[in-house]
Amino acid sequence: MSQVLLAVGTRKGLFLFSRGQDGSWSPAGGPHFVDQAVYAVAIDTRAPGPRLLVGGDSAHWGPSVFHSDDLGATWHEPAKPAISFPEDTGASLERVWQLRPAGESEPGVVYAGTEPAALYRSTDRGESFSLVRSLWDHPHRPQWEPGGGGLGLHTVLPDPRDPRSLLVAISTGGVYRTEDGGESWAASNSGVSTVFLPGPAPEFGQCVHKVARDAADPDRLYLQNHWGFFRSDDGGRHWAAIESGLPSTFGFPVVAHPHRADTAYAFPLNADSDRVPAERSCRVYRTEDAGRSWSPLESGLPQEPHFGPVLRDAMCSDDNDPAGIYFGNRNGELYAATDDGDSWQQLAAHLPDVLCVRAASV
Repeated sequence: MSQVLLAVGTRKGLFLFSRGQDGSWSPAGGPHFVDQAVYAVAIDTRAPGPRLLVGGDSAHWGPSVFHSDDLGATWHEPAKPAISFPEDTGASLERVWQLRPAGESEPGVVYAGTEPAALYRSTDRGESFSLVRSLWDHPHRPQWEPGGGGLGLHTVLPDPRDPRSLLVAISTGGVYRTEDGGESWAASNSGVSTVFLPGPAPEFGQCVHKVARDAADPDRLYLQNHWGFFRSDDGGRHWAAIESGLPSTFGFPVVAHPHRADTAYAFPLNADSDRVPAERSCRVYRTEDAGRSWSPLESGLPQEPHFGPVLRDAMCSDDNDPAGIYFGNRNGELYAATDDGDSWQQLAAHLPDVLCVRAASV
């Protein structure tokens, strides 16, 4: 059993946990960045030593990107802001929503998604980033509208087969993809319905909450929408609903199993006015047939009425097989299942509001 590092970004800093060779969990540091909201964390394991990347959001100093090459013992912040908007855009950085290392063929490349909704690319492992102007200059951008949490680019999915192929998701703009290294971008929302825009299937403007890529088939994608759960089998060009068996079609996160085909996880919520766990039950749902059916996973989770919603990046997997599945909620509770989600244990309680969770073998 390999050592796993679990990074938990909260409204009041970053907390680290580790699982040792014997399978036991223990705190591994934190809180780091006290009194900063940590919306984005990445654990980059492509180099011989892992690098932690953190998007911190200080109410006093503003947003920044930090990194650590010693598992959080020390942190480095660039002398110049790692992410900033060019002066001619008339925009300023409000938040880093996403930090995503690219594939193995581009060991120095890290992507960042921000609010206002924009994509940034780093070639030095997150030391500095450049705005992807082609997406910022897309003719749809002036019509993107903020969702409840703001106008953020929150999902970046590199294609493991081709570094020039990339998919991003924006709330509320929808899914966009490029196949030419970012020279051009196409809206990819066909079949994703919306209840708050005119017409049943607009070209863009969907409030996509999260997208995940299937482990075995990179063209298979899972999408949790603001009302609606969907699957694409052609790289995002077309989507179809896969909601049968879920207690609600609303939620924020979706996670694909790191190795098993057709397997994904969701955490349904009531909506729109309630936004607590569906049926007020703390349950993760798993599909093992690409969304044709869903099963609740609740062994070890609270059985009493529960009110802790899970946000879009507050559920993740590690890279083991069987996989560890993890989530934190807005109650400050943290849960782990190291057997593909079959049985859960609580790792922490009374944390600040959990905003994001990331795990990897280190």
